[in-house]
Amino acid sequence: MNSSVLPLAHTRAWIAASVLLLAAVVYFSLAPLGPKVPMPENFDKLEHALAYTCLAVWFTGLLARSHYWKIVVALAALGLLIEILQHVMAMGRVADPWDMAANGVGIAVGVALAALSTGGWALRVEAWLNRN
Repeated sequence: MNSSVLPLAHTRAWIAASVLLLAAVVYFSLAPLGPKVPMPENFDKLEHALAYTCLAVWFTGLLARSHYWKIVVALAALGLLIEILQHVMAMGRVADPWDMAANGVGIAVGVALAALSTGGWALRVEAWLNRN
């Protein structure tokens, strides 16, 4: 197994869950918008930041700290790709450079949380599951 992935007992399950998580983010980022729900202006930037914080926390739970930079690069690339696809697909979504900025803030917050406390959380979950 890749040395960047933590020594998890259920690596395949974690990878499958990661693929499903990424698929959900891509789907909800590209699917045509439903009925317009009134929201405060730029509320979507908070949604972007929260989504990418969650993604960063998720992946920092699975990878060794020395490989967090890969998470930063991969999530930034994902956000950029989604913005490009939103523009190209022209299905009611609008590409916005401020969305990329919000994604970057979310990634930074998620990696900072990992550095402070949440990094490697999947090992702790597996240890907890093995005790019960």
